[in-house]
Amino acid sequence: MYFDTDQFMVAQTYDKRITANLPEKLLKEARNVTGKGITETIVIGLELIRRSRAYDKAQNLKGKIKIEIDLDVSRERSRN
Repeated sequence: MYFDTDQFMVAQTYDKRITANLPEKLLKEARNVTGKGITETIVIGLELIRRSRAYDKAQNLKGKIKIEIDLDVSRERSRN
């Protein structure tokens, strides 16, 4: 992170250039599904893997956390 001239904190991201041997048919099918280029398609795939891991972690908590919610009260709250 760094600070710009107005002293706002800015997150700096870095891209990593890689070389990968990918099955041509799989890449073509994935690009057809996404309608995007190679890099964008691979990024989408990596994000899906990350989300899948987060989902699995949440599923493993199922039944381990006791939460008492009054659904009627919750549904009546203002949604402003």
